Amino acid sequence: MNPDDFRVNRLGECLHDNPMQGICFTTDRDAVLYHGMLEEIKPLLDSGQLPPAFDMAGPREKIFFDPSTLSCGIVTCGGLCPGLNDVVRALVLSLHYHYGVRKVHGFRYGFEGLNPAYYHTPLELTPELVEPIHQQGGSLLGSSRGPQDISTMVDTLVHLDIGILFTIGGDGTLRGAAAIADEVKRRGLKIAIIAIPKTIDNDICHVDLSFGYETAVSESRHSTYTAHVEAVGARNGVGLVKLMGRESGFIAASAALANSEVNFCLIPEVEFTLEALLRALEKRLRQRGHAVIVVGEGAGQNLFSDDLGVDASGNRKLGDIGLVLRDEIKAHFKAINMDLTLKYIDPSYMIRSTPASAYDSAFCLQLGHYAVHAGMAGFTNMLVGHWNNRFTHVPILAVQCRKKVDPAGRLWSSVLMATGQPFDLT
Repeated sequence: MNPDDFRVNRLGECLHDNPMQGICFTTDRDAVLYHGMLEEIKPLLDSGQLPPAFDMAGPREKIFFDPSTLSCGIVTCGGLCPGLNDVVRALVLSLHYHYGVRKVHGFRYGFEGLNPAYYHTPLELTPELVEPIHQQGGSLLGSSRGPQDISTMVDTLVHLDIGILFTIGGDGTLRGAAAIADEVKRRGLKIAIIAIPKTIDNDICHVDLSFGYETAVSESRHSTYTAHVEAVGARNGVGLVKLMGRESGFIAASAALANSEVNFCLIPEVEFTLEALLRALEKRLRQRGHAVIVVGEGAGQNLFSDDLGVDASGNRKLGDIGLVLRDEIKAHFKAINMDLTLKYIDPSYMIRSTPASAYDSAFCLQLGHYAVHAGMAGFTNMLVGHWNNRFTHVPILAVQCRKKVDPAGRLWSSVLMATGQPFDLT
């Protein structure tokens, strides 16, 4: 990485005074180091180079937009995730009370709301309307997947005189936000595009924590606990739990650590074969009489021969590894004439629709505030990230990769120690 990789665009010079008083302002010199270890930056320092760093998020003393004439828009896209309403609420309250912005449009059902062809009338977001929504799961604005025509969406922003568009979503939303920012720049418009990354899987590069993840791990404990109770309550009992994690296994790995009664953890980053897994499971049952298996939804995709295509957001469709494991485990133990009681639990949609935990709710509040500060200061084509315990500004293009569990790293090593599973299941 080099310093230019993290440079964030700005609409122009900031000439207006920030109306907020008595707070700690952030300067453009404040930065958050990308590397966290001295040995990683020492060669750069020895050669006289500046190490790569993110701009630190926070309110600036001078802002780009005049709050008295500003209109803003908010859109939520993709799948549901704990904390969506918390972020929307934080954005509206910060715009209203911190900066005096009175007009905030909530675009309904994702990017569809920016396309007049769908006839989704924007929702006028006021402090009174959003005041209670952080206690509810889902999204007040609704959501959808899939792209819309970029030119049409920008036309809508121009028609409604939107100065800042806040987009809340995952990979597809970030790609859409970047495309909108490019079209805005091509037209020479002064519209800021600020993204708040939403991925329950916590898999965005250069962002160490995304909202909803902590809630997902916490809620998963109910399922793993239930699986354990069912497993020990039967002779040769197996509790099988499928959790979220399309490409990255952070939720499954953390769930295994949060509940040390998990005996096998299967994630997308670590391949396994059915033969090896079934051998290990058979050995476990003969020795202990019960077992709990946690599998991330994207694990074991090598077991599916067919290309299942992509969904509306451009993500590859996955084979249902939970059902495959359920059926293969049952068939194996039937074939060897060994009694088995298997309980299969898939809590995914229950977890996605739950309200945010206290930690996530506080995190979402800060994300919303920092997004507003960034937009008011004229930053654009960026997202609000979190790195080394600080909130940061990150160019959207810098996160066009996926963060994954390192099979040779400390997290996975901790999982192997906690579960006691074989380190090689191939």
